[in-house]
Amino acid sequence: MTTPTLPGAFLSAEQLRAFSDAHRTVRQYLPDPMPQEHLDAVLHAAQRAPTDATAQMYSFIHLTDPALRQQVADLTVNPHFATAPVSFVVCLDVHRLNVFLEHHGYERGEWPGVAVHFGVGDAVLAGQSMLLAAELLGYQGCWIGGVLTNLQALVDLLGLPEGVLPFAGLTLGRSAETPAMRPRIQRALVLHENRYREPEPAELDGMQTDMAAITARGDWAQTLARYFAKGGGMEVREQGLQDVLARQGLAPRTALQAATGTAGEEAGA
Repeated sequence: MTTPTLPGAFLSAEQLRAFSDAHRTVRQYLPDPMPQEHLDAVLHAAQRAPTDATAQMYSFIHLTDPALRQQVADLTVNPHFATAPVSFVVCLDVHRLNVFLEHHGYERGEWPGVAVHFGVGDAVLAGQSMLLAAELLGYQGCWIGGVLTNLQALVDLLGLPEGVLPFAGLTLGRSAETPAMRPRIQRALVLHENRYREPEPAELDGMQTDMAAITARGDWAQTLARYFAKGGGMEVREQGLQDVLARQGLAPRTALQAATGTAGEEAGA
C-alpha cells in the first residue's frame, strides 16, 4: 500500500527515492551557461540552509575569471574547476562574523575549535543545499576535496583573510557524461539506534563486497588505504592543513596559546 503524500509535500516518497537515485557526481559538463535565474535560485537555496546560532559562517568564492579558474584547477589538480559552467570554492568563514561584532563594539572571542566545528557545518549545509537545488533544476555537480592540495597557495590566490578557510570546491552544470549510480554500504552500518554499535566482522566483509563495483580491481579496502591508511594521501594533506589552520587563526592550540601567553611554556616543556 502506498503511503499517502502529506499536505504541503512537494514530492511523494517514491518521487523522493527516484530523485535521490538520480544523483551522480559529474566532472564533465556541456558548455551551456547556467541562466542567471537558475544561479540566483540555487544561491537562494544555499542561503536558506540551516545555520548555527543564525551566524551563517560560510562564504562562496564564485570563480568567474577564466585565468583564475585555470589557476585553481591547476592548484587543486581538478580540471573541471576551469571547464564547468559554474565553479565555487566553498569556505568556512568566521572572519565576517568577527568583523561584524567588532563593528558593533564587541571584543573578539577566542573559540577557534568551535569555529571549525560550526563553520564546516554551515559550509556543508549551504553547499549541499545549493547542489540539491541545482539537481532539482536538471543540473549535476561535484564536491571537490582537492582544495586541500596546495591549500596555502589557494588561500593566497583567493585573498582569504584570517578566519576563512577553503572547505571544498563545488562545480555545477549540465552533464556531458552518464556515470553509473555508485553503491553505498548497508544502512545498518550508518544507522545506530540509541547507542553506537561496532560493526561485526561479517559486516566489514560485506562492505568490501558492496563497494567493490566502484573499483577497478574490486578491492575497496585497497582504494581507501591509498587515502586513509598509514602513508596514504591524507597524511600528506594533514600537515598542510594544520599549517594553514594556524595561519588562518583556526588552530585551537595555537590560537589559545597566543591568547593566554602559554606558547613559550609549552615549547620549553
